[in-house]
Amino acid sequence: MRLQISTGLAIFAVLELAAREGRRLSVAEIGEKYGVSSHHLAKVMHVMGRAGLVRSVRGAGGGYQFAGNARRITLLDVAELFENLNSVEQVVTAADATPEGQALRGVLNEIDDIARATLGSITIATMRKLVDCRGLSRGQRPKALRRKQPRL
Repeated sequence: MRLQISTGLAIFAVLELAAREGRRLSVAEIGEKYGVSSHHLAKVMHVMGRAGLVRSVRGAGGGYQFAGNARRITLLDVAELFENLNSVEQVVTAADATPEGQALRGVLNEIDDIARATLGSITIATMRKLVDCRGLSRGQRPKALRRKQPRL
């Protein structure tokens, strides 16, 4: 599955804001971290603001804050703001009318269903944990994610 640039920016922005709960970040700060256009990111933030995922605060010290519940909002919730993940876009060819073409279309539809289910099962909180784990030095894990080693 290939996501649009806006979808990726939205996910990055939500993850960044969720990591700094209660703090405001400007579009410029987020854009600088990910090396993206502030103009494009501002459009993405506007869409997320209308959806209630982020809250805009104007004035000195303004910016955006995460406004959702990181344990309930999924990657699918964010992606659906920018992607049409429910329809299967296809160019119909003569080969699609064959049993092989129909079988291939069935497989591709199943792949799309699995991708949607996966995006729907991963919350922002889970993604934050993954990001935090990968940001640590090799061999270190946050206390909440450490597993006790069985004693032999």
